[in-house]
Amino acid sequence: MAVSIVQYFGKQNNKCGYCKELNRGRSHGMHAFRLTCEDYQELIDRGWRRCGMYCYKPQNNETCCPCYTIKCDALEFRLSKSNKRVMRRMNRFLRDGKREVNEQDNQMSTSANGGGDGGATGDNECEELIQLPNKAPVNIDVDQVAALAKAQQQHRRAEMIETLKKESSNTSGSAKISLSLSTAASNPPRKKAKQMRLERRQAKLGEAGTPKSENPKSKALTQEKSLRDFLAEPSDNNKHKLKIVLVASSDTQRTCAEVVHALYCKYQLAIHNDKPARLTPASMQRFLVNSPLKNEKSQVGPPMGYGSFHQQYWLDDKLIAVGVIDILPCSISSVYFFYDPDYSFLSLGTYGSLREIDFVQTLAKQFPDLKYYYMGFYIHSCPKMRYKGKLSASYLLCPETYEWFELTDEIRSKLDAHKYQRLNNDSTARDANEFLQEHLKSVKLLIDANHCTNYGHYVQLTGTCPDADNIMEYSQLVGKICALRMLYVNTMNTG
Repeated sequence: MAVSIVQYFGKQNNKCGYCKELNRGRSHGMHAFRLTCEDYQELIDRGWRRCGMYCYKPQNNETCCPCYTIKCDALEFRLSKSNKRVMRRMNRFLRDGKREVNEQDNQMSTSANGGGDGGATGDNECEELIQLPNKAPVNIDVDQVAALAKAQQQHRRAEMIETLKKESSNTSGSAKISLSLSTAASNPPRKKAKQMRLERRQAKLGEAGTPKSENPKSKALTQEKSLRDFLAEPSDNNKHKLKIVLVASSDTQRTCAEVVHALYCKYQLAIHNDKPARLTPASMQRFLVNSPLKNEKSQVGPPMGYGSFHQQYWLDDKLIAVGVIDILPCSISSVYFFYDPDYSFLSLGTYGSLREIDFVQTLAKQFPDLKYYYMGFYIHSCPKMRYKGKLSASYLLCPETYEWFELTDEIRSKLDAHKYQRLNNDSTARDANEFLQEHLKSVKLLIDANHCTNYGHYVQLTGTCPDADNIMEYSQLVGKICALRMLYVNTMNTG
């Protein structure tokens, strides 16, 4: 089984990329040498995001511009009038080749992203607004460490099996039979996860209590054109052909091709007024290609597997846009989207986000758990960053209980009054994945290049742990599940 390997950097104070105030940005950071897709799903559900190999979590109760993780339920998503205009404009352009400029849409997209159509996708502010720490990760052989951690897991499993065998041998035959019968009675055969999900979904649909034929709203809903309806198969008579090609991030020959880098530079210069000296192939690769997520394929997952990918938009034979995404067990997380400014009239940022939602909807038909579209952070205190909340069926993550709440006008009003909000009105509610002091002994540590153990065993051997405060802080931030599953690089010994 793969293992996640991380180095915690601690608290980061830097210039805020939203209000531009010096030393007012507050976050926690860590370098991810490797992350399983399951662990990264857990992390983004606790407010973490990645920028290349760097993962960061804003300190919302201290930072000047609180950042709330936002996601869209793709199965509940409904097109707005503005969304439909964008889709129709693209379809007409593909059909007739005519360039239509809608002044209202241009103004909306410009204000949405501070100079260009950022649409609703990902952290298009990531590279500009996330100041990377000035410390470098320690130098380790990731494959060697992963093999070491795997061997330790297997050793512990063997020890557990041996312990169970000894306990079983001390039990009389009649007791074993009695135990076996009682266990079978109390633990009936478990249903397959897919069957359980199907039953839950059917039960949820049944809660409405009104057959679709008797529901007055159902007729209107069935007649409304869906996102898929707008993305009908292209006609042979169309003036232009648009093709979207999915490429794994690890395929650097395609993700780092000259044409991709040229498009990235053109976008950064025109839309973000970036400095040409910064736009090297190495910087693009560090930001948009390198990923701690390795491609993971399984029989119960999508055919392309989980991991980091690029969606390349080819208009005839020309690359006009690239969407950087992570495909995770429960979601598609938008990382970045860049496009050819010459095609701004097509509102490609918005169009890209709608295409990514359609991708989620397509995957959800076969894999019902994969139904969410993560858009990065919603920053209500920064007006130009509120555009992400315009998608229907959008939800914000409570920064204290890590539960999701629909982004309603009521929540917007609360954020107008105070930029930091708990979101969960139940004052007694707690984090279900809370890490406590009693869990600390089970945190896995990399001691040096050849040894890894848990915190409790390490303290027994050495009598102390100089990095104890950092380990506790890190564990509380990533939550109990990840803290007990990921491997913490103890820099006190490996640095």
